[in-house]
Amino acid sequence: MKRLVLASGNAGKLAEFGALFGGLRLQLAAQSDWNVAPCDEPAPTFIENALLKARHAARHTGLPALADDSGLCVAALGGEPGVRSARFAGDAADDAANNALLLERLHGVTQRQAHFVCVLVALRRADDPEPLIAHGWLHGSVAARPCGDGGFGYDPLFVPGGAHATLAELDAAAKNAVSHRGRAAAQMARLLQAFWGVAAHAADAAGRGPA
Repeated sequence: MKRLVLASGNAGKLAEFGALFGGLRLQLAAQSDWNVAPCDEPAPTFIENALLKARHAARHTGLPALADDSGLCVAALGGEPGVRSARFAGDAADDAANNALLLERLHGVTQRQAHFVCVLVALRRADDPEPLIAHGWLHGSVAARPCGDGGFGYDPLFVPGGAHATLAELDAAAKNAVSHRGRAAAQMARLLQAFWGVAAHAADAAGRGPA
């Protein structure tokens, strides 16, 4: 069983990644279990911020680390909130405040296309020269009002392309099947098996056909 520290104290993210990597022999624990404070995210790109967070978690725990940097990019807002998605309404903002500001900024806007992006980084140690990096995207649009009680972040406002429900209205399995994190995690799972030798659970490996 490979132990990884998740560079987050967000219980929702821990549960989601636990499910997404459920087919691998991985033990994920939140960095908050070691009282690791959140890392600053000053970089202008998702990949740089994910690397910063992974290095921070690995350095303070001495364990291999997994970090994600995710965000919502809205075309009508020039790509905002982007890398500042979690802090859109201010550094201490919660999900409700961020969602409210997004709706305010889009008031009267009819072209509401947007996409989620997720970058995942895995490091064996803080100075690992060969980080594993995976990407995932989900295209869709911003709804006129929040709907649904599931998920977190902008899930109550985001409608995936071709769907008629927000991510927050989907059950966890349905969301993970289409989400940006789900797609990045599937790519990362293949990298972890290929480069770190992380094993799949026996039942999962037995059911998998040729690559």
